[in-house]
Amino acid sequence: MSDVAPFTPAVRLSHLGDDVKTRIFEAALRVLADVGASVQHDEAVRLLQKAGCSLDSDGLVRVPRPAVERALSSAPNAFTLYDRDGAAAMELGGHNVYFGTGSDLMWQYDPHTGEHRPSRLDDIARVARVCEALPNMDFVMSGAYPTELDPRGVYAVTFLTMMRNCTKPLVIVAESEIDLGVIIDVAADVRGGRDQLRERPYFLAYVEPVSPLSHPAESVAKLLLCADAGVPVAYVPAPLLGATSPVSSAGHVVQGMAECLLGLVLHQHRAPGAPFMFGVNQGTLDMVSGQPSYAAVEGFMNYLTVVEMAKWLGLPNWGISGCTDSQAIDAQLGLEVGELTLLSMLLGSNLNHDVGFMGFGLTGALEEIVITDEFVSMNKKLLSGIPVQDEDLAVNVIAEVGPKGHYLRHPHTRRYLRKGPGQWRPRLLNRDNRDRWVECGGLDLREKARRKVQAILESEGPPTLDPVLLALAEERVAALKASPKVGSPS
Repeated sequence: MSDVAPFTPAVRLSHLGDDVKTRIFEAALRVLADVGASVQHDEAVRLLQKAGCSLDSDGLVRVPRPAVERALSSAPNAFTLYDRDGAAAMELGGHNVYFGTGSDLMWQYDPHTGEHRPSRLDDIARVARVCEALPNMDFVMSGAYPTELDPRGVYAVTFLTMMRNCTKPLVIVAESEIDLGVIIDVAADVRGGRDQLRERPYFLAYVEPVSPLSHPAESVAKLLLCADAGVPVAYVPAPLLGATSPVSSAGHVVQGMAECLLGLVLHQHRAPGAPFMFGVNQGTLDMVSGQPSYAAVEGFMNYLTVVEMAKWLGLPNWGISGCTDSQAIDAQLGLEVGELTLLSMLLGSNLNHDVGFMGFGLTGALEEIVITDEFVSMNKKLLSGIPVQDEDLAVNVIAEVGPKGHYLRHPHTRRYLRKGPGQWRPRLLNRDNRDRWVECGGLDLREKARRKVQAILESEGPPTLDPVLLALAEERVAALKASPKVGSPS
């Protein structure tokens, strides 16, 4: 972990008192103990019973407080993800902040034509290439679903495509423990073995239960496989406020916490100390349009609460950023992406996914990824704090210049700008006067972002994988696609 240099904001947001956090936590415990949940996996039910849970006549598993407390005490408060080459890349925990894309978008704005079209496998490669080139994108999710492919084994194909086009850590989804097992095998081959993968995990698996209070067999099987392999996992429900959770913000958070904490109890009983990420997605059902919203203010409120609860519980958190309900790269996109990105950084939210998501999480745009990268860069400067060493306080410099002088030629100005922290310089946002802006083509933010995307895609990509490892990975994926078990229930 000492090799990692994370961004941790010097300026932080907190809006919950300890009394409020306690009330929320106690309510989640009452849901687990008194209401219970449906766990549709026989082995998981037996494990939960061994952890002190009960299976009642109504078929629901009820989880007592001691089981939750034991799980919280054994779960690590931080863990590290490593890049493709095995170098430490993200220390997830505390108030460290990282950003990356989301997964499985069914539509894309074509980066060459601007056409709104179904996503393809080559879009996943492009997302990975763009994230590889951007300094403030720390990890990669697929950003697209390859609609032209047979769904058999598609997530293993997606993993292989990301791995070939990016060296940064990956966050993955899988259909079942079958394809997840193949993904683990491929990653272990890259690392040099299962033990090495456990020591230096290359990816985090994203797994969802189903709200309200249902834990399907395929979700639980993936959770247990991650525990067994030591692969970090985010077990994150996605309750939809007013539809699959209570319409009240507190009720939404309480239910989501109960769903996530049951997963934590199961995961830690299976493998105490295995890396686990806490979270609750903040979906809101717009009661006028019937459309789930990514940028509803109620969702932002819930998100603030969930991240603070994760800090209070001492668990790394799953977060969100860089997404918008807008259908175009416009002022609404800038407002929503900027707001959510700044909130995530102020909160110290750890792993923030969904950069590049537009139109209620249905469409992706590479331009939106590079715009968010710029926002993150700007906010890193904003939230890094003000240095107050003698050179920064500049009392002697002020005395030398005096009431009627200026600082343009003073050595302090030159020295300060050259060695830093200096001034933050935008790559996309306009700082030119009108004449200069017109002379340079009068480009708006969307066009600047599009040209930056084009430049990245035309540049040389990341170092290629070892041909032997690549051939072995392709062989494993081909065998998976040919297996009759792919896609079958767990």
